[in-house]
Amino acid sequence: MPTNLLQLDIVVPVLTYCALLWWVGRGMSWTRRLITAAVTLVLVAWIVLAERGWR
Repeated sequence: MPTNLLQLDIVVPVLTYCALLWWVGRGMSWTRRLITAAVTLVLVAWIVLAERGWR
C-alpha cells in the first residue's frame, strides 16, 4: 500500500459526497444538513466495521 498523503480513493468520494450534500441540501436548514452528514458517516463506519469482521 502506498504511503501517499493524498489518496484519491479517499479524497474523491469525500468531495463527491460534499458536492451531493450541497446540491441535495440547498433547500435544507443547516441542522438538517448536519444530521444528514452524521447519519451518513455512521452508516459508512458501520459498513467498514462489517467488512472487517468487527475486529
